[in-house]
Amino acid sequence: MRKLFVICLLLALNSAGCAQKSKSKPKNIILMVGDGMGTAQIYAGLTANKGKLNLERCTAVGFHKNQATDNYVTDSAAGATAFACGQKTYNGAIGVDASGKPIPTILEIAERNGLATGLVATCSITHATPASFISHQPSRALNEAIALDFLKTDIDVFIGGGRKYFSKRSDGINLNDSLIARGYQIANSIDEVQRITNGKLAAFLADEQQAKFSEGRGDELVKSTEVAIRLLKGNKKGMFMMIEGSQIDWGGHSNDTKYIVDEMVDFDNAIGKVLDFATADGNTLVIITADHETGGFSIIGGDMMTGTVEGKFTTEHHTGVMIPVFAFGPGSEQFSGIYQNTDIYKKMHEAFGFKDK
Repeated sequence: MRKLFVICLLLALNSAGCAQKSKSKPKNIILMVGDGMGTAQIYAGLTANKGKLNLERCTAVGFHKNQATDNYVTDSAAGATAFACGQKTYNGAIGVDASGKPIPTILEIAERNGLATGLVATCSITHATPASFISHQPSRALNEAIALDFLKTDIDVFIGGGRKYFSKRSDGINLNDSLIARGYQIANSIDEVQRITNGKLAAFLADEQQAKFSEGRGDELVKSTEVAIRLLKGNKKGMFMMIEGSQIDWGGHSNDTKYIVDEMVDFDNAIGKVLDFATADGNTLVIITADHETGGFSIIGGDMMTGTVEGKFTTEHHTGVMIPVFAFGPGSEQFSGIYQNTDIYKKMHEAFGFKDK
């Protein structure tokens, strides 16, 4: 009887320890968005990569419902604003609610709480997804106004395209001068990015949109991710970063299976670097999802041994299907289940333990 009591006590203590561990708060959150990435895009990448993705290392999987306020099918602006701000809005809206009122973003709240912040993308840094985390504009088309909003924040690192919206503006203002005055180092190539070892960084890897992975961009996303982590991880209070694999979406719009596969595998390689950091750090929550699916993509054939994929499409536009969410690290269990896209913001806010909205 005594032995049974001891065993039960040990099991109870172990369960309590597991429960305590599951409620632990992360110091860092890295949100990764594969724009246009549905389950077929993921499985196409897995097939092309001969049966394996870094994404499989995640320990929790869920789905989010992603409709905009004015449309059953969301766009990237409304989808990313839901992630960034926790509210549904109309298609095209950047960091504003359905009435056009600005809403604080998770990145801005992280800044107010003393965390380091960053944005990395394989498109213009003023494009819909990254813009929604740092800007408040009625339309995603207002690239120059979005660029100006960067100077209203204290973001530590941003890497992407869109150089012309900062330095070749219609108003004649060179925002790079203001960035330099604020202590930013300006980089205009991936080699320059990799030479930065500390401090604040504004990196422009294209005048507007970056090239495809297969047409010259190569592993810039992986290298940019590594540098961003290196620059942000030193903050004792933690960091928030959003990393976007932007062009999975463009492959869907083009109905181009190879384009999707190339961009998906590139994004997964960046996922691998983030998960490596999170594993070693032990205090980083990683969330990987998409804003919507693009192309109505389906896989009608393939071969895991050769990495070949045969795909078909139903549209050149976005679709309204549920989108998978993958998570890893402290608090990852909160991302299981089915919920609204706005809940991703709410779960991140709660995980950080922020008091302000």
